[in-house]
Amino acid sequence: MRSLTIGNPRRMALHRRLVLTAALAAPTLARAEPAQAPRPATPLPAPLAEAARALPARRLPVPDTVSPALQRLIAGPYPPGWNAIPADAAGWRALQAVSAAAVEPHLPALRAALRVQVERSRIGGVPVFTVTPETLPPENRDRLLLHLHGGGYVLFPGESGAGEAMLMAAHGGFRCISVDYRMPPDHPFPAALEDTLAVWRTLCAQHDPRRMAIFGSSAGGGLTLATVLRARGERLPLPAAIAPGTPWVDLLGAGDTRQANAYVDNVLVADTGWVSGAARLYAAGRDPAEPLLSPINGDFAGFPPAILTSGTRDLLLSDTVRTHRKLRRAGVAAELQVFEGQSHAQFITPGVPETAEAFEEIGRFLAQHLL
Repeated sequence: MRSLTIGNPRRMALHRRLVLTAALAAPTLARAEPAQAPRPATPLPAPLAEAARALPARRLPVPDTVSPALQRLIAGPYPPGWNAIPADAAGWRALQAVSAAAVEPHLPALRAALRVQVERSRIGGVPVFTVTPETLPPENRDRLLLHLHGGGYVLFPGESGAGEAMLMAAHGGFRCISVDYRMPPDHPFPAALEDTLAVWRTLCAQHDPRRMAIFGSSAGGGLTLATVLRARGERLPLPAAIAPGTPWVDLLGAGDTRQANAYVDNVLVADTGWVSGAARLYAAGRDPAEPLLSPINGDFAGFPPAILTSGTRDLLLSDTVRTHRKLRRAGVAAELQVFEGQSHAQFITPGVPETAEAFEEIGRFLAQHLL
C-alpha cells in the first residue's frame, strides 16, 4: 500500500494536526476551571501504598528508533489547553466548535492527498459519512467497515470526525462509514451508543455482517467494544472483526500507564486534564464502571477477532493491554500492535510512515476475518 506524502513542511505540519481528527484532542479554551482529578481509585493496603516507586527527575529524549516524521511529533510540546476543563455546557459546546474549526479547513487537502471520496447521508436516521477509496480492490467491493470516531465522546462533530475513516479507506482499501453520533453536553450516554446501534442494525439488514467490521480509536475504540456488548445483548449479528485503537475502556482511570505515562504522553498528557471532565460529562451521573461506559468491565466471551493498536508513550497503553489480555482470556483471537515512542493515537497522523504501517496491518487483519 502507498503511504501519504504531503508536499511542503507547512502543509505537512497542518496535516499532522489532524492526528486527533478521530481521536481525543486537547484544544484550547479560554475560559475554563482548573483541572480536576478523576474519581480516585480504591486505596491500596498500607504496605502496598508505601511501596510506590519514587522516580528521579529526568529529561526524556526523543528516540532515534522511529521515522524522522514521528520524531518531530514525539518532540512536540504539550497541547495548549490540555488541562482546561470547561466550566459549563456552554464551555463544552465552545470546545466542540473549536475542535471542528481546527480540522475542517484542512479536509479538502486531506481527501485529495489520500485519494478518497466522502459522501454525507443518513443511515437508520443517523448522519454518516461514507468514505470510498479512489481504487477499491475487487476483494473488498462487498466488504464494509463501520467507523466510530474519537474525541472524548464530545469533540469532532460532522466531517471533522471522519479523518480516521479516510486513512483506513486509503491505506486499507475499504469502503468506510463514519458515524456522526450525538454527543454531550446536549446528548450524553447512551446517545452515542444508541446512534451506533441504529446504524449497525440498518447495515445488518442490508449487508452480510460476515463482510463487515467495526473500528475506531480512543473514545471510538471504547464505543466499538460497547457496541459489540450491546449488540450481543440484543441478539443482533456481530461484526466479523473489530479494530479498537488505544480504546478508552476505563472511565475511572485505572491501569498502570495512566500513572506511568502521565506527562510522558504529549497528547493527553495526564488524567488530570480535560479528559477527566469529558468522562464525567459523558457518564452524566451514571456509574462510570458500568460495562457500556467502561467496557473493560464487560464480558468479552464470544467477541469477534480483534486487533488493538497503541504506543509505548500512550497514556491509554494499559487500557489497550488490559483489553487485549481480557479478550485472550475469553478465548478471542486478538492481536496487539504497539508503536515505538508514540503517544495517544499518534498512529492516526497523516504523512508519517508509521501511520501507513498501522493501517495496512489493521487492513490485513480485517481482510483475514471478513468473508
